[in-house]
Amino acid sequence: MPHGKTHWALRAAVVLLSVALLNVIPLAGGASAHGSVVDPASRNYGCWQRWGSDFQNPAMQQQDPMCWQAWQDNTNAMWNWNGLYRNNVGGNHQAAVPSGQLCSGGQTEGGRYRSMDTPGAWRMTNLGGTFSINLYDQASHGADYIRVYITRQGYNATTTPLGWNHLELVRETPRYAPSQNYVISNLSASGRTGRHVIYTIWQASHMDQTYYICSDVNFT
Repeated sequence: MPHGKTHWALRAAVVLLSVALLNVIPLAGGASAHGSVVDPASRNYGCWQRWGSDFQNPAMQQQDPMCWQAWQDNTNAMWNWNGLYRNNVGGNHQAAVPSGQLCSGGQTEGGRYRSMDTPGAWRMTNLGGTFSINLYDQASHGADYIRVYITRQGYNATTTPLGWNHLELVRETPRYAPSQNYVISNLSASGRTGRHVIYTIWQASHMDQTYYICSDVNFT
């Protein structure tokens, strides 16, 4: 091959390699491992679990309307179901996360998760009067503590965005060493029945990084 053609072939190869790297880097960033409550499923984890392989199916609008509105609003809220966190809160959760925005972590990540705040008939997990929570820590961050709240009897999650005044703290755990699964057992529904929201605050240990997680449940 003449020298000129070789030069242009090399330049073309460099350009193609650069484009390939640009396409790979965002995927790596989007796949950064964090975590969420997987049982009872958080709102965005549940939507990803049920519809991630079929998220363009129009049947979702009738079968799972709250997930439908969430997918329509921002697909990344489900693909990044493990990234609903805020950095540098300093433990002052109520100042960082206003009432009405608890399920989106105060509209963290530029409002990516804002659809999680929308009241409505989110799919519920049926639970008994005593139950457990399974928090999946994909990156083994550890936990300084995990706080578990349940909504008070009379709160209507289908019509009212979640506020701090709707919650009652039922457990604050001690520190967890880095692992991938933390199970919080023997939690009590304390006489609650019907639809409720379990709100979990996970204070990770690797840095000042806090996860805010809504799970919709039905106490039977």
